[in-house]
Amino acid sequence: MPMGELAALGAALCWAFTALLFASAGARIGSLSVNLIRLLIALAMLSAYAWVSRGTALPTDASGHAWLWLSVSGLVGFCIGDLCLFRALLVIGPRLSSLLMSLTPLLTAMFGWVILGETLTPQQAAGMTLVVAGIAWAVADRTPAAASGPRPTRRRLLVGAALGVGGAAGQAGGLVLSKYGMGEFDPFASTQIRIIAGIVGFSALFTLTGWWPRTIDALRQPKAMLYTAGGAMFGPFIGVSLSLVAVQTTTSGVAASLMATSPIIVIPLVVLLRGERVGLGGVGGALVAVTGVVLLTGPAWVSAL
Repeated sequence: MPMGELAALGAALCWAFTALLFASAGARIGSLSVNLIRLLIALAMLSAYAWVSRGTALPTDASGHAWLWLSVSGLVGFCIGDLCLFRALLVIGPRLSSLLMSLTPLLTAMFGWVILGETLTPQQAAGMTLVVAGIAWAVADRTPAAASGPRPTRRRLLVGAALGVGGAAGQAGGLVLSKYGMGEFDPFASTQIRIIAGIVGFSALFTLTGWWPRTIDALRQPKAMLYTAGGAMFGPFIGVSLSLVAVQTTTSGVAASLMATSPIIVIPLVVLLRGERVGLGGVGGALVAVTGVVLLTGPAWVSAL
């Protein structure tokens, strides 16, 4: 399997574990505090790794072009995209928010075409379509309508949909801008720049909203910090860095499609770890998504079948 596709699947696996860890941490200290703390922990991990692997703790050897566009990418992806997503979770719930986030691969392919001039082969386009359809089917089946709470009002649905699309667009834009800014620069060092920008963005937001006392209180909860540290390792440290390896070595749309399979990977994890039940739609969606992954990662002769 090509390196880019393998890295994208590795990122999806990391994010599946990250989702479970951050859900546990967020339930204890709130998602906003988790967002900033995870970035601070990940930056420390990346700096230690960079010191061992590159001989320098910070990406001081990055060009001005890399610093500019990777910083913009960090603000777009970590701050704007994540904030829209977390707000959408509150407004319309996790099921509809996750469905809207499944638009990320399609938006990434569109941004990659507009900004980078990337195109997809017919086989890749078919694989992306199957992945997105399978994810949407599986996610829609995860939460029964009876358990989803009161039906949102029309205005709430419109606001939530706008936030969900904003979250997907933020993730897609952050990924494509990362590829544009990174070039051939080290993906782990590039992740450092993105995280530094994200920390600056969240720090400004916390100062404006007076959120610092809650974040400081969060640091006093050992169990939440343990979950956050685990999520930081699998998420911003390893997962995000693998996502940059992926976009550096394959087209953005293909990488985003493979990375978007994390909800499919989560299904067996929640069955094994939490005893959740999965319906036929979850299984069917997973099979459709896996078929799409085969098309995206298989050799060219697959298209002749």
